[in-house]
Amino acid sequence: MIELSLVEILLFLSTGAFVGLLAGMLGVGGGLIVVPILLYVLPIVGIPPELVTHMAIATSLCTIVITSASSVRAHNRHGSVIWWVFKAMTPGVILGGLGGTILAHYLPSRSLKAIFGIFALLLAVQMFFKFKPSPQRKEPGKKTLFAAGSIIGCFSTLVGIGGGSITVPYLTYWNTQMSRAVGTSSAIGLPLSIAGTLGFIISGWNEPMRPSFSLGFVYLPAFLGIVMISSFTAPFGVRISQKISGKLLSRLFAGFLIVVGLDILLPFI
Repeated sequence: MIELSLVEILLFLSTGAFVGLLAGMLGVGGGLIVVPILLYVLPIVGIPPELVTHMAIATSLCTIVITSASSVRAHNRHGSVIWWVFKAMTPGVILGGLGGTILAHYLPSRSLKAIFGIFALLLAVQMFFKFKPSPQRKEPGKKTLFAAGSIIGCFSTLVGIGGGSITVPYLTYWNTQMSRAVGTSSAIGLPLSIAGTLGFIISGWNEPMRPSFSLGFVYLPAFLGIVMISSFTAPFGVRISQKISGKLLSRLFAGFLIVVGLDILLPFI
């Protein structure tokens, strides 16, 4: 069993501070920052290699439950959430999210890590070249939204994200105003992250190598360190972002994703 030391507590508090700073500076959050950082931090505290990726993804989704809840309230105050789209996509998102955790349970840590690495590189390319789907005027039906929610939910839980990097482009494809696409995506991220977190807690509950201070695959010290400290350091990141152009910030984050993606995938080559 793993005993939590003062050094490990300070490490996770530092992780939370770094996550908040990056999130505030780059304007992104969720798994795109938390997962890669935990992939490097969790082995340091002795998490078995077979569990590192599963616990990084599960812990990331658990942090998104907290951050998305406050985000939804803020977007709703500004009228940015399209609630009928949220209601149509949510059943699919929950079903897909739970399905993704079942699939992840049967995938080895190495395979899950490779999936995240490929996703990071693809997203970095999209950010560099600004690929965008041509908007379609026709409004999607409820069955289409349910199917899209299922796919988004499944893939998002496989890589530990709230789905915004997929949901926002999908909604803008249907000619949704960007602010409303972001607001609706934030709302959808809440049931998605809840379903993913519960799925990983259940699937990891009887894992024989599960460390102390964990709920299934959710590692509580990392979760608490991130949610407790990141909100305090995020404003500092925002201040930094105000002194740097949006284009440069976008490229900095794309560069961060390229470094992470290549570092993950090079051992497979």
